[in-house]
Amino acid sequence: MASTHALNSSALIPFCLILIISTNAAAITAHQQQHFKQAPKFYNSPTCATTALEHTHTCSDDAVHVAMTLDITYLRGSMAAILSVLQHSSCPENVVFHFVTAASRTSSSALLNRTLSNSFPYLNFQIYPFNDLQVAGLISTSIRSALDCPLNYARNYLANLLPSCVRKIVYLDSDLVLVDDIAKLAATPLGDHNSNNTVLAAPEYCNANFSAYFTPSFWSNPSLSLTFAGRRPCYFNTGVMVIDLQRWRAGDYTRKIEEWMELQKRMRIYELGSLPPFLLVFAGNIGPVDHRWNQHGLGGDNFRGLCRDLHPGPVSLLHWSGKGKPWARLDANRPCPLDALWAPYDLLQTPFALEA
Repeated sequence: MASTHALNSSALIPFCLILIISTNAAAITAHQQQHFKQAPKFYNSPTCATTALEHTHTCSDDAVHVAMTLDITYLRGSMAAILSVLQHSSCPENVVFHFVTAASRTSSSALLNRTLSNSFPYLNFQIYPFNDLQVAGLISTSIRSALDCPLNYARNYLANLLPSCVRKIVYLDSDLVLVDDIAKLAATPLGDHNSNNTVLAAPEYCNANFSAYFTPSFWSNPSLSLTFAGRRPCYFNTGVMVIDLQRWRAGDYTRKIEEWMELQKRMRIYELGSLPPFLLVFAGNIGPVDHRWNQHGLGGDNFRGLCRDLHPGPVSLLHWSGKGKPWARLDANRPCPLDALWAPYDLLQTPFALEA
């Protein structure tokens, strides 16, 4: 019986590869029909550091380093996010973007590079290929298929992908816009290197039902549930994080996350994609960030994507996490009220504008 199962599993591999290639080809075709406007150039204010970033920007400590994944499916959202970062930055010329793309999609990577260069000709950026097919073997199915995309797990590998000289980054999802200076978020303290081992910072939501992120099998197994012993774990959203890459590398946190993913393949301990391994490793041990920096959940839940209101309090970042994305709802003429806050950052060139 075991050999039959193995045969059936291996027989599925060519089908999966064909499905990935076909889906990618369709996405590339759709992208080729999209045109993006060129964004204006944004200049540093007089108070910015005067380091000549054009030659040393990849490793500059004076830069704000921003990491994002980049793919054709979410490109429209990524373009809006980039524009919002630059538009609200006091030192936009000192922002360096590190984009991670799927290594298996070389043709789409070339398109992405060209699109970025055309719309942001002055952007400081690097593109890093991520071995998405290798990590695919570690991924378990979750409650929404979009969460199972290997590129969603690229944030686990940033410390390996980016140059070792990059010490600290702000990680951002593609379905958000900033309305405040990203330098403020990047300046989040993670403690002195001699006295503090905080690896990342993010807004925490301790009123959320933390136990719901894991299965009854997890909580009923003392050897697993004791993982959180001595911690006060709270939910945090991994779409906005400030990460100390030096401490990440020193603590080998990529491997710690992979170990939980490997266990998940053997026994079901969670349901929600790439988030639970982060919670297992970091929850209760992260640095604080004000909630204003991740007004998340604007895309509704993972099933219906219904409209939601903002959380109480000030707003520095709007995040359409969840099933509903603002560009899709706007195109369908069924936008939620808050989608109007995303629309001004949309660089998509409409047919009407092209004709004009």
